[in-house]
Amino acid sequence: MTMDALFTDHINTISQRYYTAMQNHGFDHLLIPIGSLHGVFQDDNKYPFKANFHFLSFVPLSNIHDSCLILTPGKKPTLCYYQPVDFWHLVAGDPEGFWVKHFDIKLMAQKDEVRGYMPSNGNIAFIGEMGAPFHDDDFDAINPMGLIHEVNWHRSIKTNYEIECSSRANQMGAAGHLAAKDMFYKGGTELEIHLAYQLAVGQTENELPYNSIVGLNEHASILHYVNYETQKPAQHRSFLIDAGARYNGYAADITRTYAFEENEFSAMIKDMDIIQQAINHKIKPNASYIDLHIGCHLDIAKLLHKYDFCNMTPESMVEAGVTSTFYPHGLGHHIGLQVHDVGGHQANIEGDIAPPPTEHPFLRNTRTMEAGQILTIEPGVYFIDSLLGDLKQTEHASSINWNKIETMKPFGGIRIEDDIVVTESGHRNLTREYLPD
Repeated sequence: MTMDALFTDHINTISQRYYTAMQNHGFDHLLIPIGSLHGVFQDDNKYPFKANFHFLSFVPLSNIHDSCLILTPGKKPTLCYYQPVDFWHLVAGDPEGFWVKHFDIKLMAQKDEVRGYMPSNGNIAFIGEMGAPFHDDDFDAINPMGLIHEVNWHRSIKTNYEIECSSRANQMGAAGHLAAKDMFYKGGTELEIHLAYQLAVGQTENELPYNSIVGLNEHASILHYVNYETQKPAQHRSFLIDAGARYNGYAADITRTYAFEENEFSAMIKDMDIIQQAINHKIKPNASYIDLHIGCHLDIAKLLHKYDFCNMTPESMVEAGVTSTFYPHGLGHHIGLQVHDVGGHQANIEGDIAPPPTEHPFLRNTRTMEAGQILTIEPGVYFIDSLLGDLKQTEHASSINWNKIETMKPFGGIRIEDDIVVTESGHRNLTREYLPD
C-alpha cells in the first residue's frame, strides 16, 4: 500500500480511538497542542523543541511549535497551523503531502488566533502542556487521566502506517550504524563516530529520537553515556553504539557492539548476538514479556559461566541476583512516537498499574504481547565498577573470578538491540531487515 492509503487507514483508526475515549469520559471536544518553545532561564536561547506525542499521532510534523489540533466527533479534525511572520527564524512552510486532505487547516500568524477556532459549546478537554495562549478556565478538564489511560492503552497496538514509519526509521538508523562502525575501525574519536552517524542518517542531534550513546572501551559500561570524547583513546578495544532515527515522528532504537580485534571479547559479542536472536524468535502473541526477561537472565548467567566469570551454576546466579550486577536493565520497552512508549506498565484500559517484579525493577514492560506491538529486545552484559563493588560485599564474592573481570573491564560491556513487531504468527524484525549483523 502507498503511504497515502496507509495514512488514511491510520487516521481513521486513531480518530476512532480518541472519539470513543471522549465519549466514554463525557467530552464533546478535545484540544491537543503540539507544545511551545521554552526559554533558558535568564537567556534568550531556547531549549530543543519536543512535540506532544498525542499531536504527532495525527499530524506527521514535529517542528510546527505552537500549532494545535481540535477534535470533534463527526467533523474533520481542525489543525491550527502556526505560521508566523518572522525574519529571525525559519518559518514552517505551507502544509503539503498525503496527510493534508484529512484536516481542516487554519493558518495562524499569531498564537492566540487559536482561540477563535475553539468550540463555544459542549464539554472540552485539553491534553498537553498548559501555557499561553490557553487559560485553565476555558476547559472542562485538563489532562483527564481516565481518557489518557484509555488512549495510551490502545497506543501499544500500531497501525500499518505506524509500522511502515518505524521500518523506515530503522532503515535510516541502519545506515548510520554502518557509517559509525566504519569510522570506529578507522580509529575515529567518539565525536567523529557520532558525526559520521548523523551525516549518514541525515538528521541533526535535535532531530534524533534521543542522544546517541557512542562509547569506546570503558565508556561502553556507562548505560547512558553521551559525552563524545574529542580525543582518541590510546587504544581502540571496543565500541558500543545505541542510536536511532525518526521518520514522520516514529523512532528507531538500535544498539550494536564491536571489538577492534578478534579476541575473547569479540567471541562474547557473537554469543550475545546468538542470545538476542534466540529471544527474538520467542516473540509471539499472548507470550509473557516478563518471562522473556527472566529467561534472558538465565542466558546471561550461562554466558558468565562459559567465560569463567562466576563458578556458580547459572540457575543459582539468577536465583541469587548475581546476574543483575552484569545485566542491570530490562530486556526492552514499547517504542513508537516515544522511544519509551507510555503504557508498558498498564494492567488495563482504566490505567491500573502492573509493576515489574521486585527483583527486576527496571523492566519497562509488563504487558502480555499482542500482534501490532513494537518492542525492543536488548540483552546486555557490562562490567560496571559501582555494581561490581556492591557484589564484592555479598556472600557471593568468593564465587566471582575477579582477575578475569579485571581483564574485561577495559572493554566496558556489550548490548545488542533490535526493534521487533509482534505479528499474528510470530514476529518481524524491523532492524535486521537493514542491519543483518
